[in-house]
Amino acid sequence: MEDPVSSALLAAAGLLLALWWLLGRRRRPLQGLPPGPKPWPLVGNFAFALLPNPLVRKRLLNMDRQKQLPKGEGGAGREQQPLQQNPPHLLLTALAKIYGSIFSLFVGSRPLIMLSDFEAVRDALVNQAEVFSDRPSIPIVALLSKRKGVVFAPYGPVWKKQRKFSHSTLRHFGLGKHSLEPKIIEEFKYVKAEILKHGDEKFNPFPIIGNAVSNVICSMALGRRFDYDDASLKTMLKLMSRGLELSLNSHMILVNICPWLYYLPIYPFRVLRQIELDITAFLKTIIAQHRESLDSQNPRDFIDMYLLHADEERKIDSESSFTEDYLFFIIADLFIAGTDTTSNTLLWSLLYMSLHPQEQKKVQEEIDLVIGRNRPPTLVDKARMPFTEATIMEVQRMTVVVPLSIPRMASETTGKRF
Repeated sequence: MEDPVSSALLAAAGLLLALWWLLGRRRRPLQGLPPGPKPWPLVGNFAFALLPNPLVRKRLLNMDRQKQLPKGEGGAGREQQPLQQNPPHLLLTALAKIYGSIFSLFVGSRPLIMLSDFEAVRDALVNQAEVFSDRPSIPIVALLSKRKGVVFAPYGPVWKKQRKFSHSTLRHFGLGKHSLEPKIIEEFKYVKAEILKHGDEKFNPFPIIGNAVSNVICSMALGRRFDYDDASLKTMLKLMSRGLELSLNSHMILVNICPWLYYLPIYPFRVLRQIELDITAFLKTIIAQHRESLDSQNPRDFIDMYLLHADEERKIDSESSFTEDYLFFIIADLFIAGTDTTSNTLLWSLLYMSLHPQEQKKVQEEIDLVIGRNRPPTLVDKARMPFTEATIMEVQRMTVVVPLSIPRMASETTGKRF
């Protein structure tokens, strides 16, 4: 599968490079950028995305000062691992040790500024939140999201209206409130029953946890939950997971340089396009079902509330951004953004509890003391369970629940290195 793809990509890249030289499109490097690896013509710092796996990928980031992970970063065995073979967050961490906590990379001719320490991130996202609230137009993201929804949409009046409505409506259905507790507790009963089915046998908890978290989102957004063996839910979650995996594929980086590559009839572009179509069909079918059974006097969930609000908006403004098409992207955002973070935290917690039985015992003792064995936990118990809360926070500190932030764009010049 890899060879035909690589050959096609190399041929396309070679043609583009030839045109680049023939047209004499030599660009001077931007001035005033933070330090970083020297970019290649056309492809920037991502030339390794052009090469098939069998080829050695050293020197492609032109890191003349250091080609290996810094000593002490994960043990002696990892020190010999080429940077380009590491996950993106480890690669960026290693680059920060070489070029500093604020450094630059190029995707094609587009510069990216990476912030890798607490002070820089806080300065940008907290102290200057309004300036850094916008989203850059990244081709692969724009092709998939159409720059709609609330996660990847550009900052502006439309985004503000959509986010305000989404946030208030989700809170109406329990998000961040005690009223969501019954739905979570009810879902936990299904998790417990599913786990007990395996008895003493080994099993993978990932599907169970993923289904449970998705069902809590479904209860707010779709007004229903799905059985864990429901084919449509299982297919949907697999498609989203696979789509996210392909979106981070090294070949997909090339779409950010040459967007037309997305439409090539070869792997992985063809597969990602089909996943996009399948997810679209699934969610739009659910939206259509809600439209058919919509009762203005009894809205059941987020979709019903959105459809009713969209109808009212169109009476005032026929060009309103509240449309069924925009609703689709908001629902997709809820699944993608809401499922991974919670699922990853729970799965990492299971792993660390099994690796540290003494801490597991202390957590259980606190649960028994505060809650007992005859009722489920509630948010009211949180203030009386400092060790359990500290354990959850420590798991999130030690693990990579969300390794990379969603890209941001400055809406004005800050006068700083970023």
